[in-house]
Amino acid sequence: QVQLVESGGGLVQAGGSLRLSCVASGRTFSRFAMGWFRQAPGKEREFVSAINWSGGSTIYRDSVKGRFTISRDNARNTVYLQMNSLKPEDTAVYYCAASWTRGAQARTERYEYDAWGQGTQVTVSS
Repeated sequence: QVQLVESGGGLVQAGGSLRLSCVASGRTFSRFAMGWFRQAPGKEREFVSAINWSGGSTIYRDSVKGRFTISRDNARNTVYLQMNSLKPEDTAVYYCAASWTRGAQARTERYEYDAWGQGTQVTVSS
């Protein structure tokens, strides 16, 4: 059983920054691909970013490219999402997810992930 615990959310003004963290336990973290998704009120959960097992391959949705950076520290079983130049439309609950049954390459679809965290709220005020 894999547990994922996110932290780092909060309230920030537009143009500000936050760094989200997600700590994994229960299996060998270095064998996971990791992803970040978000869900705004009344909307579907959407892909934000993903990283492969080594950190050597990353994917971003177009609207966050150049502003968000995903990274991982396998020694700490942690994946990060550095969010800069935040906009009100980034407001959502952010979820981290782990994928291992389909291999450890970065993935963008919700169904490709095997475990999810409980989410952390990010609110960007204008």
